Amino acid sequence: MFLRSAAAALLLAASAGASAGLPTFCESSLDISAADQDRVLRFAAAVKGELERSGEGVALIARAGLDLSRFGQLYSHAGIALRDNPGGPWAVRQLYYACDESRPRLFDQGIAGFALGADAPSRGHISLLFLPQEDGALLATAALDKRLGLSLLSSQYSANAYAYGTRYQNCNGWVAELIASAWGRLDGREHAREDAQAWLRTQGYTAGPVRIPSHWMMFAGQFVPLVHMNDHPVEDAHALALHVSVPASIEGFVRRQAPQARRVELCHDSSRIVVRRGWEPIGAACEPQPGDEVISLAQ
Repeated sequence: MFLRSAAAALLLAASAGASAGLPTFCESSLDISAADQDRVLRFAAAVKGELERSGEGVALIARAGLDLSRFGQLYSHAGIALRDNPGGPWAVRQLYYACDESRPRLFDQGIAGFALGADAPSRGHISLLFLPQEDGALLATAALDKRLGLSLLSSQYSANAYAYGTRYQNCNGWVAELIASAWGRLDGREHAREDAQAWLRTQGYTAGPVRIPSHWMMFAGQFVPLVHMNDHPVEDAHALALHVSVPASIEGFVRRQAPQARRVELCHDSSRIVVRRGWEPIGAACEPQPGDEVISLAQ
C-alpha cells in the first residue's frame, strides 16, 4: 500500500510550473541507500529513546517531510505516538492518504517508518510534545478509541484542507480535531468534526496561515492532485494566506492550552544528531547550541 503524507502535495504545487508536465502525487517515490537508511534508523532509535525515557504514555509527534521553506514551514506531518499502541510500542497513529484506495485512512506506523517518511534521508527533524498528566491521559484514551478516530475521519482528502470546513481534511487537521475531542470531552457522535472545530475556535486555535508566495503559484496548485481551493474562503485565496492546519499550529495551541507541556526536538544531518530539550527551535540548519546533546553518526 502506497501512503503519502499530508503536506507532500504542497511542495508539488510549488514546483509544478517548473515543467510542462505536472507531477503526480502518488507516483513520487524515494530511493534510499544503505548508508542513508542506517543513518535514519539510528536517528529513529534516538527518537524512540526519548519517548521511552519520558515516563509518559503519549506524545504529539511531528516530522519534517518535504522542504516547505518557501511556505515558511519546517514541519509538515503530525501524529500521535502511543506507548501502548496495539501496532507496537510508540507506534504513531496518524492520517495518511492511501493511494491504491484513493482515500484517507488511519494508520499505525513504527518510529523507524515514521522517520523514514522524510523525503531527504540526508537530513531530518522530529519534534515531540510531552503533555501534563491529565491532558496526556485524555489524548491517549481518545487516540486509542477507534470509533472516535473514525468519526473524525473525512472521506475526502486535501493536502491544503481548510481547517474550519468539513469538505476535506489533511493529516494535521485530524490530529487537531482529535485533541479537541479529547480535551473538550466531546462525544464524537453525528457532528464530530463540526463540534471539534467549534471547540477549537472557542479556544483560540489558529490554523496557519500558510503564506503562498505568489498568485501564480496559487493558480498552479489547483492542477496538482490532492490540492484543492474550493473549500477556502475567497478572501483567503486573494490574500495568499490559507488557514491550513500544520504542525506549528498544533504546537502553538498545545503550548497555550497546556503551558507545562515539554518539547524535545531532534534533528540530524550526515554526521550527527542534535537533541534539544525546550521550546527554542533548532532550525532547519540543525546547528547545535550550548546545552544541546550531540550524538555522532560517524562510523
